Amino acid sequence: MNFGQAISSVFKNYANFNGRARRSEFWFFELFNFIIYLAVSIIDYFVTGGSDTLSFVAILYWLYSLAILVPSLAVSWRRLHDIGMSGVYTLFLFVPLIGWIFLLAWWAKDSDPGENKFGPNPKGQYRESWH
Repeated sequence: MNFGQAISSVFKNYANFNGRARRSEFWFFELFNFIIYLAVSIIDYFVTGGSDTLSFVAILYWLYSLAILVPSLAVSWRRLHDIGMSGVYTLFLFVPLIGWIFLLAWWAKDSDPGENKFGPNPKGQYRESWH
């Protein structure tokens, strides 16, 4: 799955907490959000001159953050399904420090081969576009 396919897949599955999400889908979406954050931060810095004033750009970023909250949770949930774990473990986000360590390890883990209790392995779905 390439960058564009990953972003498209996450937004097509906006609130889908069922099925599985490949590592590439999850990490490309995280990269996409980091790029948006970086661009907005740079624009905001030039607009406000580095002051702590809440700018229109910052308000737009907070609205974007609210808009991607559900798809971010959903792709994380499906990512955990891909390694055979319950998506409920996404709630480890609320456990200070240690929760993030576990989640990073799980998000980086390779998919369960073949089908698991959450559905078929999604790795074969995008192979035709790799050629």
